[in-house]
Amino acid sequence: MTATDDSTVRDPDAWRADMVRALRDQDAITSEPVAAAFAAVPRHRFAPDAPLDVAYDLHRTVPVKKDEHGLDISVMSAAHLQAVMLEQAAIEPGMKVLEIGSGGYNAALIQELVGSEGAVTTVDIDRDIVDRARLCLDDAGYDRVKTVLADGETGVPEGAPYDRIIVTVAAWDIPPSWISELGEKGRLVVPLTVRGTTRSIAFDRDGEGLVSRSYRLARFVPMQGEGAAKERKALLRDGVAVQTDDERVPLNTKALNDALDTPRREFWSGAAYDLPDELELYLTLQLSSAARLHASKDVVDSGLVEASALLGVPALVSEDSIAYRTRRENEDTDGFESGVVAHGPQAEALADEYLKLLRRWAQDHRRRGAATIRFLPGPAPSTLPQSTVLKRHGVVTVSWH
Repeated sequence: MTATDDSTVRDPDAWRADMVRALRDQDAITSEPVAAAFAAVPRHRFAPDAPLDVAYDLHRTVPVKKDEHGLDISVMSAAHLQAVMLEQAAIEPGMKVLEIGSGGYNAALIQELVGSEGAVTTVDIDRDIVDRARLCLDDAGYDRVKTVLADGETGVPEGAPYDRIIVTVAAWDIPPSWISELGEKGRLVVPLTVRGTTRSIAFDRDGEGLVSRSYRLARFVPMQGEGAAKERKALLRDGVAVQTDDERVPLNTKALNDALDTPRREFWSGAAYDLPDELELYLTLQLSSAARLHASKDVVDSGLVEASALLGVPALVSEDSIAYRTRRENEDTDGFESGVVAHGPQAEALADEYLKLLRRWAQDHRRRGAATIRFLPGPAPSTLPQSTVLKRHGVVTVSWH
């Protein structure tokens, strides 16, 4: 008997219905309007070259355009993440919504949410992406969505004020235009990158600034144009790199590479390890000299670096030493115990700072949503307190409760 590819037999409506049910089951969709939007928009029409099982996969992105190195510079985001962000946005019928970063599909979902009395504008810096979005939107029957070719850093001022601004690329900063174009009771949903880690944050206005109402783990292709991130990256050796956007953090490539050749030292906190995305955010913002350590699978398999570095792990670095998080099984700490691996002459001192944070997290903040994130536009104070990150257009501050 010959096997048959399920994606060629089942019709798109069945795939879409299964996707909506699964998004509900995973709590990505929590409201009826968002469920109805996902049920209505034919996602596969915005990914005509992708098999149906790929187009309707909850967690897979669909490549749209690559750069000269073969890296994705535009994708159709995973349905799970799009659902989460639309729930964060809480869009209502009749609203005016600006989307920064075009693909077409998400704009169609927004059009379903605002209805016939609302208005949707989607903007992108890349002519190819705008043209493709326009084609797909028209093909799927969403000709009321306005597509604009422009740098998203400036927004689209002629349509302001907007009730919602939704950013669908990883943004390193929040430019003044996004705040000035937001209505008095508006909400900005943006995947904001802070010290190398990104969260989709739903910001509401708070005087001249913004205050978070929710945040969720997110991964997006980075913003292009004026809003592009300025990160420093040190390749220590093949398969091992350290990166940071904080100019105050020392990245001495040779000394840090030499540190990896010194004996590995392990330190254990006695504190429970779980909720890794929340812990990661806490460590990233609390470590005094934070960077992000990345290691390839080959390096991890060799035993030089722990598996926590495969997707990047918060690291504490000095001129000649490095420390980062690990874990081990421990029934006394509800399954796993958090710890630190450190290398270099300052290994013990770095581990001591790291361990104190791991214990404080477990004791005081071991839950979801413990952070309140604010963006304060304008010049930075002369002295930045802990958990404050300097950006071009303002500062990000985080308090923990």
